[in-house]
Amino acid sequence: MKRPTIADIARRAGVSKGAVSYALNGQPGVSEATRQRIIAIAQEIGFNPNSAARALSGATANAVGLALCRPARILGIEPFFMELISGVEGELSARSYALTLQVVADPDAEIAVYRRWWGERRVDGVFVCDLRVDDRRVPVLEELQLPAVVIGGPGHTGTLASVWADDAAALVETMEYLVALGHRRIARVGGLPGLLHTEIRGKAFVEAGERLGLEQSLTVPSDYTGEEGARATRRLLGAAGRPTAIIYDNDVMAIAGLAVAQEMGLAVPGDLSIVAWDDSALCQLTHPPLTALGRDIPAYGAHAARQLLAAIEGREIGAYQDETAHLTPRGSTAAPSPA
Repeated sequence: MKRPTIADIARRAGVSKGAVSYALNGQPGVSEATRQRIIAIAQEIGFNPNSAARALSGATANAVGLALCRPARILGIEPFFMELISGVEGELSARSYALTLQVVADPDAEIAVYRRWWGERRVDGVFVCDLRVDDRRVPVLEELQLPAVVIGGPGHTGTLASVWADDAAALVETMEYLVALGHRRIARVGGLPGLLHTEIRGKAFVEAGERLGLEQSLTVPSDYTGEEGARATRRLLGAAGRPTAIIYDNDVMAIAGLAVAQEMGLAVPGDLSIVAWDDSALCQLTHPPLTALGRDIPAYGAHAARQLLAAIEGREIGAYQDETAHLTPRGSTAAPSPA
């Protein structure tokens, strides 16, 4: 799909290229109604006059984009994204590339950002995070032919390259570890519903629970924040036949869950074992320190950056499987107390 030009706008508006130039540059020579119609068409097809010179010259932007559909306040306390970006930046800076980061409100706004970046040549490629099942962003990026690397998978990435890790295998390893300790009632506080990795973890959790013959294997959805993680934990611990172990989809929720358990008078790990996903430094600063699933997240970001830079150079790239998260037992897990 070629980038929009003044000729494209003129053809759609039924005017001359000169009229388009007058309208976009605020010069006299066209009526106000025509000016507004031309501006609306330019916005619709992703044309920006400020990028015209770059588009004509074929120059690269020496920048890549990352649009995140997450509340900005969550990003400020989410160690995963900070570590991922640090790995990305390490690779980009070595190649004199900049990272353009934009927080968006919803998937439609994210798609609009991609179209604008593409039309204005603001970036040479993009990272795609928080992959969804049948993700609408994938066909848009394929249509634009904008180099892209999906951080997530496997599958649902179309023809786009990806970097992914086997979350199902990591989840199963954790379940087997807890069962070996003697746990038969295990719960999970999951991440945002609809995200592919949330669905993959949820399916693996159910299947492992059935295979291991658990008395209880319940998932409560959440949104990765401490507030929602605490709320989900109170719900689980306040129910009859409460779980003896809880797996959290990130460390922020796990730390909140630990605080709730202690607030309710439960000993960790005597009355409740806790496992966190994403083994940031926070996991070792709690009392007791948290058992966690972790991997080298900066390296994960670096691998994604290398893939994207290769795609920008026109090299053939595909799916890259990164290391599987490994379990590090610490003081927050033990055999359950006798009933």
